[in-house]
Amino acid sequence: MRQIVLDTETTGLETSDDHRIIEIGCVEVRSRRATGNNFWHYLQPDRVIDEGAIAVHGITNEMLADKPRFADVAQEFIEYLRGAELIIHNAAFDIGFLDHEFAKLENPPPPVSEWCMVTDTLAMARQMHPGQRNSLDALCRRYDVDNSGRDLHGALLDAQLLAEVYLAMTGGQQTIELAADPGEGMRQEVERLFERSAARPKVIRASDEELAQHHARLDAMEASGAPRLEWPA
Repeated sequence: MRQIVLDTETTGLETSDDHRIIEIGCVEVRSRRATGNNFWHYLQPDRVIDEGAIAVHGITNEMLADKPRFADVAQEFIEYLRGAELIIHNAAFDIGFLDHEFAKLENPPPPVSEWCMVTDTLAMARQMHPGQRNSLDALCRRYDVDNSGRDLHGALLDAQLLAEVYLAMTGGQQTIELAADPGEGMRQEVERLFERSAARPKVIRASDEELAQHHARLDAMEASGAPRLEWPA
């Protein structure tokens, strides 16, 4: 079966505040082998990125000034995803943002879950490792996946790491095997990832007080019956 390991980065946490997707990264896997047919774009969100979000992924509005908008790549993206099984860590977050973006199109498709099967690796990990940390970083350590280059979140890099983690979780394979040379285009994408990492602004981490306030807000939302959304880690 064709599988797409997918990750996004966004301007903020909640679609109810009209936060937008600013990076999409996808890794295609067939028969437990990466094909090199990946999908990756930075996107111009037409809104200011929250400072808290910048601290997570390091992407600024200045970096996105000349990038396409979601609508510019939407049809290509739909055709890329159509019929695939999507492998996503904390799927509710990414699927919610994808549906939010698709709903803004002139001719929006149905909700993603109606035309793609969705597998949430966070839910899988919680079942397999109850009571343990199950962030992407924690799973990389648990399954001996090298995430030493992950100083900040990045959609394509995180999709690559998640692909390796998923293969380890589901069959013991801990390094993703390339079916073929991905070519110069993919090499250039990876080089740009590391260039972006080198050019990132200084990250200002949230204080303990700010983190406590953030988690208190999430607890209040959960108590009110709203779904608990956290940054996919």
